[in-house]
Amino acid sequence: MSTRATDKPKIVRKLRCAVYTRKSSEEGLEQEFNSLHAQREACEAYIASQRSEGWALVRERYDDGGVSGGTLERPALQQLMADIEDGLVDVVVVYKIDRLSRSLADFARLVEVFDRTGVTFVSVTQSFNTTTSMGRLTLNILLSFAQFEREVTAERIRDKVAASRRKGIWMGGVPPWGYRVENRRLVVDEEHASHVRWIFARFLELGSCTELAREVAQRSLRTSRGNRIDKKYLYRMLSNRAYIGEAVHKGASYPGEHDAIIDRDTWGKIHAILKESPRKRAARTRADTPALLKGLLYGPDGAAFSPTHARKGDRLYRYYVSQSVLKHGAGACPIARVPAGEIEAAVLGQLRAVFRQPEIIAGTWRAAREQAHGITEEDARVALQQLDPLWDELFPAEQARIVSLLVERVDIGPEGLTVRLRVDGLVGLTREMQAGELERAA
Repeated sequence: MSTRATDKPKIVRKLRCAVYTRKSSEEGLEQEFNSLHAQREACEAYIASQRSEGWALVRERYDDGGVSGGTLERPALQQLMADIEDGLVDVVVVYKIDRLSRSLADFARLVEVFDRTGVTFVSVTQSFNTTTSMGRLTLNILLSFAQFEREVTAERIRDKVAASRRKGIWMGGVPPWGYRVENRRLVVDEEHASHVRWIFARFLELGSCTELAREVAQRSLRTSRGNRIDKKYLYRMLSNRAYIGEAVHKGASYPGEHDAIIDRDTWGKIHAILKESPRKRAARTRADTPALLKGLLYGPDGAAFSPTHARKGDRLYRYYVSQSVLKHGAGACPIARVPAGEIEAAVLGQLRAVFRQPEIIAGTWRAAREQAHGITEEDARVALQQLDPLWDELFPAEQARIVSLLVERVDIGPEGLTVRLRVDGLVGLTREMQAGELERAA
């Protein structure tokens, strides 16, 4: 049965699955086939059964032999949690729930990390799978008891913090840029406060956080902790009422015990700009965003796909359309068009995974060694891994340039898509990262 021209291809997102195994006793670990092997075999078989859903086993092994489940201080578990925080895992698969933890409180802490990082959890022998609605229901019942205990303990602390906040007392945390903490009071740090005043004044002139972020980067301004100031940070700054001498608790604002850095007239003018319809601001941003896959996307018949868009009211819809369909009409290609956001996200997901795969990095280094001297494998690994957290801070035009540098072509068909990389582009990108050029462009 042929695919209709209007059908969208099913793009299956690759889910990186990590198997975690644990055995309490060291007895039998020396055997050629022990309990850890049995657990791993069952988990790997389950992952293989979900291959059509995009499940794939990661190379890293997370095995704790001779370690109790009553503690979270286990080497393999700690490594697994670190890799989850680094975005290297999508699904955690265990033989039984108690392999992960025997403590309800510890298990609740692990699940909090899973939820925050978007990781799902599967127990293959207990029909416990948080990728399904029934699995999530079971998990919620299990965690509700632990949550109740935590909330009762936390209520008294929250009441005390709320009372202090209403009095304008600083109750801890990182102080806003431009302030320092002395005796639980915010005190203006004049060295940084001058930069804060410049940022507020400059936003009034530009009316754009994107342009402002570019100028902040050119000035090499950093927070008091040395962090880069990006567009998201600027939005938080411009909405932080601490700068007008107020303390905020649960959305309510109270007079603070600290001095203001920004006057209320400036604050009012800035928020008049920020009150513009978010939909209009977003539509403008999307309209200015380059088509990431322009000249790179090809259909099953070998014809290129061209970017196009349509508007409905204030909303902008972007697509890639087959040249065969544009020239010969519907039916000329089994895939007529694909949503731009969906296909771009899939390609970027594969591209960013490249920077975490040692075999790709090693291949980049070998190619670089043939083309230039002085680049080591460690140089290539460090340079490429630094790009992943930096990506979201790059401007759209810079993202499009990097995609065209790294990707030779993307082939899309009814079964999914294939991304072909440019090795010479990977080499060039490594050199740019070493020179710090991308960091300056962020």
